[in-house]
Amino acid sequence: MAENCRRFALWNVCSSCSVWFNEFGVDGGPAAKALEPKFNTVVANISTRTGLVVPHIELKHVIGAMIALKGLGGLLFILSSSLGAYLLLLHLIFITPIVHDFYNYDIESAEFVPLFTKFAQNCALVGALLFFLAMKNSIPKRQSNRKKAPKPKTN
Repeated sequence: MAENCRRFALWNVCSSCSVWFNEFGVDGGPAAKALEPKFNTVVANISTRTGLVVPHIELKHVIGAMIALKGLGGLLFILSSSLGAYLLLLHLIFITPIVHDFYNYDIESAEFVPLFTKFAQNCALVGALLFFLAMKNSIPKRQSNRKKAPKPKTN
């Protein structure tokens, strides 16, 4: 059963990354066009609320980083690597509030519910990755170099 879950997760990660990669093109592809207004809104909010000037960032670099984090992180996570879980966490933490910006819409609007649902789903994925990392770190590592002292025989 666990092997089937790993295969499905690997297929899901590889298929989404391959679609993004094939559509990437010179300008970042359709993903960059869809992300541009949301990314500009986040940059404007950061500049307005904090007074910091956000440097210009090419969206094709952001999309390339998303592909790399999700692809490499997914492959390493399938192999039970903590590094893969950290890469996926990094991807989700930075991308989720930008892509699923339900807070910019009114509750009655048609966009609110799907965006909030995806946001909540990504929050659950962050929780699952944190749980994986906690379980991975709680398992004691075997120490093969230490030999157990033989127990003295009692008669």
